[in-house]
Amino acid sequence: MNFNFYKNALGTVTLALLLVIAVHGFSQNSNPENSEDIYRDFKTELMWKANVKIGTMINVGKSKRGTRRVIPITGGTFSGPKIKGEVLPGGEDWQLVRPDGDTELYARYLMKTDDGTVLQILNKALMHAPAQGEEGGFYVKSVIDIEAPIESSYEYLNHAIFLGTLEMPQLKPNEAPYVIIGVYKVL
Repeated sequence: MNFNFYKNALGTVTLALLLVIAVHGFSQNSNPENSEDIYRDFKTELMWKANVKIGTMINVGKSKRGTRRVIPITGGTFSGPKIKGEVLPGGEDWQLVRPDGDTELYARYLMKTDDGTVLQILNKALMHAPAQGEEGGFYVKSVIDIEAPIESSYEYLNHAIFLGTLEMPQLKPNEAPYVIIGVYKVL
């Protein structure tokens, strides 16, 4: 058989598949009733809460984008309905206090499950404290990327979107500083 025949046939089949996908996707999204309601009521499932110990903040200083600072992640624990373990020391939370007063956080750290699996966490958050007279309260939410080893019992974490919360608890005297990060899977 001729190689060009296979090449042309493969090209035709690929084009046909792309057209089917495009038409199917367009027909799903062209219904105004569906497009307005599809994301109205997101549902989430708690995956875990982490008590993340933090070190002393390093103030990097003012930059062209705002004030930069870094907070070391020194350890901690996490637990949820299907998973638990420890937050490994060595991660960092890079922060940018923007000229408008909001703070962008970019944390990268590792967590080790109780059965020895290491997960990589990238947590990108936004904090907003309302100015005096501004409506609304303190706001902090994040988008979390979880990378689990392939063929591990936690591979399912690679196939979802996760949102996060951040709590800064009132510390007791002589208590080491920590934050509480809630991780929720978008269903």
